[in-house]
Amino acid sequence: MSVAGHFGEWLQGRLGPDGPVALVTLLCPALHVRTSDTARRAVRRPARRPVFTPEQLAPFWETLEIPAVPLPNLTYDMPLGAGAGASTATLIAYAKHAGFSGEAEQLVKGCLAVEGASDPLMLPDADSLLWASREGLIVAKYKRPPACTVLGGFWGAPEQTDATDQDFPDISELAEDWANFSDLASLGAIASQSSERCTALRRSPETPSCPTSDPLPDLAKSLGALGHIRAHTGSARGLIFPVGAAPKHGLEALGEAGLTATLAFQTGAS
Repeated sequence: MSVAGHFGEWLQGRLGPDGPVALVTLLCPALHVRTSDTARRAVRRPARRPVFTPEQLAPFWETLEIPAVPLPNLTYDMPLGAGAGASTATLIAYAKHAGFSGEAEQLVKGCLAVEGASDPLMLPDADSLLWASREGLIVAKYKRPPACTVLGGFWGAPEQTDATDQDFPDISELAEDWANFSDLASLGAIASQSSERCTALRRSPETPSCPTSDPLPDLAKSLGALGHIRAHTGSARGLIFPVGAAPKHGLEALGEAGLTATLAFQTGAS
């Protein structure tokens, strides 16, 4: 049994100065949380599972209205604290292992009870949603992004999401643009703006995942990408290309720029 993660966000920020933190997730079928019986040999060394204590998980089981069960051993294709959805995917894996068969909304509430925020990985077509992650609510539903290729990797130190963190830029007009996007190039431009606003706001010596020399904007230009994305808290970084248009030396260029565990994957509507 495995649960796919995501790879940062197409966009994330506040919907107005006093609005909620909202995002559009970037689904990643290449990164999974796996139980030991489905673990595969991977180039990347799997990390150990995030530590959720029995006390932390107690409200999870209570919200799901099922008894606690012995937990499976899990392996990870992604580093922890990378903005790749490891925590939410872990909780979804626990729920599946325990035989949870309720509604996805109940699973969202269970995740919120543990961490105070949730990625929308348990919802269908999650990348079509403008998602208020702290409230676990769908703000709006859009078209899914068109199919594209992402070349990515991890840049900087891990950074665990703080559900009380409200220090994000206002993306109200970017969300409006997203609702009316015309093609992949327009989405790439919006994603780049969201990434750069986040990096400019959050870059500091105290924010290890936002080093001052983030190479993605320059890499996007030199490799001819339509835009660049990032985990708005976390170390995942990526470049957006039309399917089949990513340069053959792209992953090598990312590695030379300092990104680790580089990978290529396809996402968006097929």
